[in-house]
Amino acid sequence: MKVGCIGLGDIAQKAYLPVLTTLPGVELHLQTRTPATLAAVAGAHRIPAAQCHEDLGSLLAQGLDAAFVHAPTAAHAEIVGRLLEVGVPTYVDKPLSYELAESERLVALAEERGITLAVGFNRRLAPSYAQCAEHPRELILLQKNRVGLPEDPRTMVLDDFIHVVDTLRFLAPGPVSNVVVRARIVEGLMHHVVLQLSGDGFTAIGMMNRLNGSTEEILEVSGQDSKRQVLNLSDVVDHKGQPTLRRRGDWVPVARQRGIEQSVLSFLDAVRAGEVLSARDALETHRLCERVLRDASEQAS
Repeated sequence: MKVGCIGLGDIAQKAYLPVLTTLPGVELHLQTRTPATLAAVAGAHRIPAAQCHEDLGSLLAQGLDAAFVHAPTAAHAEIVGRLLEVGVPTYVDKPLSYELAESERLVALAEERGITLAVGFNRRLAPSYAQCAEHPRELILLQKNRVGLPEDPRTMVLDDFIHVVDTLRFLAPGPVSNVVVRARIVEGLMHHVVLQLSGDGFTAIGMMNRLNGSTEEILEVSGQDSKRQVLNLSDVVDHKGQPTLRRRGDWVPVARQRGIEQSVLSFLDAVRAGEVLSARDALETHRLCERVLRDASEQAS
């Protein structure tokens, strides 16, 4: 199975390549326009020069069975579009694009061609978060905070807060009937944003503070007089009377803990089985992010 990895930055090196380079039956091809990075990554993983490409056209000429796109977000639309045009099942880091119209175009193109397009919302497959989907969820609280990093609103929401948005959608136990957004934007930079989704019998609140004092991710789901808390996708604390702590096993890889390994395997399994995966639900997350940006902009003005 010939698999392409396009873009060899931080997320590819830390999360995806440690999984992809260990899979039996996978002939991995690398592509980046930066020769030094290509040489360094190929050397670290003992990938032959014939499987290294500086040009996307050279990579596509190999007859790929599947591709992973980890290039910067601004390049997603062009790269994903070219892959879909030649019929390559594609997995792309979130978001599909910074612009909703581009994301909609890519999803429509994939459906028109009957080609798999998957968006990397790995938290849905992270064991600690997947287990929360089995817990009573009358109230859902998710914080994903950082230190000293106020940012352009579109970049912050589409590159980072989108994880919070998608996780709330994933864990919501029913249809969302009400959406409320609050945000603070100062001199064009977003300091924090809060999203509240509610429906029959539940409320889900997600927040991101870029001036938080510490980097953290805390998820809490509660209902029926019990609560489950997940700290940094790792430690799980169940509260029902006395709290019970379950820590990540010492030898559990970070890629498995964060749902990356599961995302890679499920995507490749679907490709092998001839199953076409749709990005239609992922597109709904992008649309909700656009709603967040619109409401935040209106408040700032």
